[in-house]
Order: sequence, then structure tokens, then C-alpha cells
Amino acid sequence: MITHSRHHFAAIIPARYGSSRFPGKPLAMIGSKTMIERVYEQASKAVELVYVATDDQRILDAVTKFGGKAVMTSTDHFSGTDRCAEAVDTIMKITGQKIDTVLNVQGDEPFIQPEQIILLKECFNDDSVSIATLIRKTLPGEDLFNPNHVKVVTDNKGNAIYFSRSVIPYCRGIDPEKWSLEYTFFKHLGLYAYKTNILKSITKLSKGILESAESLEQNRWIENGYCIRTSVTDHESLSIDTPGDLERALKLNDKIF
Repeated sequence: MITHSRHHFAAIIPARYGSSRFPGKPLAMIGSKTMIERVYEQASKAVELVYVATDDQRILDAVTKFGGKAVMTSTDHFSGTDRCAEAVDTIMKITGQKIDTVLNVQGDEPFIQPEQIILLKECFNDDSVSIATLIRKTLPGEDLFNPNHVKVVTDNKGNAIYFSRSVIPYCRGIDPEKWSLEYTFFKHLGLYAYKTNILKSITKLSKGILESAESLEQNRWIENGYCIRTSVTDHESLSIDTPGDLERALKLNDKIF
């Protein structure tokens, strides 16, 4: 399933131990394996070079134990993007390989599909793409108004115009209960890829007004003129934020693990 191109990709999985809602989340067991091992296995089906970037020795030891690769990073990072930016330099030094593009694979999405990662990689077949992410069409009856489900609008080339916790666009003259029947809305999935030099640039940007308002770091990039290409996937994103999320996800995915 791994596809080859002239780009050199690395999948980096940011994983920190200290989560207020789910401490030690990467080491939570899913069947016979930890969450981080599940994510690592899925990423490895789509990318040859996969590393976990962590700030905790327990996670690094767990990854090493199952035969994976991991690097230690600072405890001061505010986002997975920042952690990836530090890790990519370390990985290039360790491997001696140039990494053109970094795939930021969420450490709390053990059900991620390799096809989703491949979709992201394929965005970079267009040399003009510097940042890419995934979106999916919402389904009729889906809760559009949930602020935890980030919405996005794109231009006719598939570049993101804006990300919001509000419903965008507003469907004027239509009963809100019927919006999803009249218009195709898109939900953002938190899987990113960036050319390595762009990753370094965006982590040096100051926090933006739109980012602060929505609490969405990708709006900082748009505010500063960076273009984010989107690709549409049919697969949902199932991130695990709490022990309850894990329990529900396992019920939905009992045939996978």
C-alpha cells in the first residue's frame, strides 16, 4: 500500500503523556496493544519512515519495546505542529535522510486508515502545495452546530478559505434544520502534512486574531497568507480524548481489533 514518489515523506506522531482528560493516553490498551502502537502500525502501512515524537520517557520506552522508532522532544510545545517541527531535525540527523514533507499523524487516532494518509501524500503531487489536510462531507442529520466539529469552506481548487466552529456557510432563507439537505458542508479532520521548510516557518508565526477567536491554529496560517490544500475522504476521524471516547470507539470498531 505504500506509494513511492520523488518526495521523501516522514510520518511523525506527536504523543505526550500529560493529558488533563486522559493522563497516559498513548499507553492506553486497545486489545493487546497500546494506542500509540495501533497508530504507528496504521501509519507504517502508508509511509516507510515513521517516528513517534514524545516528551515522556515512558512513551519512548513503550515505542522502542514494540520495535518502533521514537525521539524525545521538549515538554514546552503548545501543539503537535510545534513538536513535529522539532522532531524532524532530530530524525534527519539520526537517519541521514532528507525529509521533504512531514505528515502529522494524531497520536490519539488508532483507527486512522492508511488510505487517508495516502490521500494527504498525493496532494504533494502538485508542486504548488505546501500544506495539506483532510476534510469529509457531512451526512444528512449530522449535528452541524456542534462547536467541537470544525467546519471548513474551500475555493474551487480545494484550498481552504476558512475554518470555523460555527456552521459555514450560512444558508439564508432556509430552516437551519434543513441546511444539510440543501448544501454540502465539510467537516475538518485533524490530519496535516507540510513541506518541511513551511513547517519551520509556520511554527515561528505569532498567534493570530482568528486563531485566538476560534482556538484553531490552522487559521493562523491562513491569516499569514499560507495556502492549505484539502482532500476529501469518506472515512470519519475518531480521536480519543477521554476514557469514555475509547470505550465508545471500541464498541463501534470491535471487528477491527
